[in-house]
Amino acid sequence: MIRVIVADDQEPVRTGLCLLLASLPDVEVVGEAADGIAAVRLARRLRPDVALLDIRMPGLNGIDATQMLAGPAVAEPVAVIVITTFDLDEYVHGALRAGAKGFLLKEAGPQLIGEAVRAAANGDALISPQVTARLLGEFSKPVRKVRQPVSPLTGREEDVLALLATGLTNIEIGERLYLSLGTVKTHIAGILTKLGLRNRVEAAMWAYESGRVRGED
Repeated sequence: MIRVIVADDQEPVRTGLCLLLASLPDVEVVGEAADGIAAVRLARRLRPDVALLDIRMPGLNGIDATQMLAGPAVAEPVAVIVITTFDLDEYVHGALRAGAKGFLLKEAGPQLIGEAVRAAANGDALISPQVTARLLGEFSKPVRKVRQPVSPLTGREEDVLALLATGLTNIEIGERLYLSLGTVKTHIAGILTKLGLRNRVEAAMWAYESGRVRGED
């Protein structure tokens, strides 16, 4: 079972998310919090597989809470998914930069939320499809110099990266490129090593920032 905590300051929303998660056969809700400070304390105490955090909470917002639970300075990070009603680029960007492994809108149904929770628990990441191309496309604008890989990406790594940046899962990438799941994971690991990045979300950002993939106009 995937152990999950839910943090949202609105009780009806929090209850609804808990009920939705509880309906999934492989997910167990092990705790709830009504603000960011309580969420961080709860996650540190219970060590859930995934923390589902609202982005706007009193005391400590979801981005700051994510930074404390999953940021680069955290020795034993918790997999965090940020969920919100507000489809704002600065929220998504801030959450992913803070270390979140997923970003979902609250209108997402049980299937997508379940996929995001499973992906996060497995060390993968998922962004709500309706915001992926639009959000990451913003990074194609030449606002700053991006880091270069320590060694060139192979042709196949470039193929994997391009599909990863569009929001496809490892399984979907494998189906498109006729690769096994293990081979896809190996390519992604190679990409992250060469770019000095922590996860596939940062790799997707890099793909847009470097111009490897173009966003929607």
